[in-house]
Amino acid sequence: MADDRLIVAMDLPDAISALKLAQKLGDSVNFYKIGLGMLTSGGLALANELKQEMGKRIFLDMKIFDIGATVENAVRGLTQFDLDFLTVHGDPNVVQAAKEGASGKNTKILAVTILTSLDRADLDAALIKPGKLSDLVVERAGKAFEAGADGIIASPQEATFIRALPEAEGKLIITPGIRPIGSESGDQKRVTTPAMAIKNGADHIVVGRPIWRATSPVDAAMAILSEIGGS
Repeated sequence: MADDRLIVAMDLPDAISALKLAQKLGDSVNFYKIGLGMLTSGGLALANELKQEMGKRIFLDMKIFDIGATVENAVRGLTQFDLDFLTVHGDPNVVQAAKEGASGKNTKILAVTILTSLDRADLDAALIKPGKLSDLVVERAGKAFEAGADGIIASPQEATFIRALPEAEGKLIITPGIRPIGSESGDQKRVTTPAMAIKNGADHIVVGRPIWRATSPVDAAMAILSEIGGS
């Protein structure tokens, strides 16, 4: 049985390439993330095939952000695909609307705190209030939990602080920005290793390029699974 703590990000050009990767990884991986970039190239069809035909778990990473009624309707429509996880922005009103849209379904609503590709300079450029980035992430996570989020997306560097929140009890922490030792950071600015992310309190880690760019994606995935197996 594959370790569901590893979620492989299907950040590939199209659904056909992603399906080939899933077939190559076979039973070694059971959980896949499909992001916004693949939405117009067969992403939802891929989600349905992976779920219904291959029995995989699906994390649809849409980072939905809009007025409440639109968020609620969008989430209600997406949950027909029997998703396991769905992301929305962590603003409390967005989270509340998403939870309404997912009512009666098994889909977990995950709130995005601050993207792992951003640093304090990026927040300044976006006119986000002053403060240490990690403190803002923890504050946003707490507010998202209070609004009803089933879990949050945050960098592994902040997972420890989020896990310590009273509001985090029974909630999920999913961490992108995972880079095995020797991997390039790419466009991620707040990263750590798979084992450290789990140690810091993450329930799931999301890994993309270090797996699908590897000469042998299966070997890369198995190395990560071996690393977190002792965590």
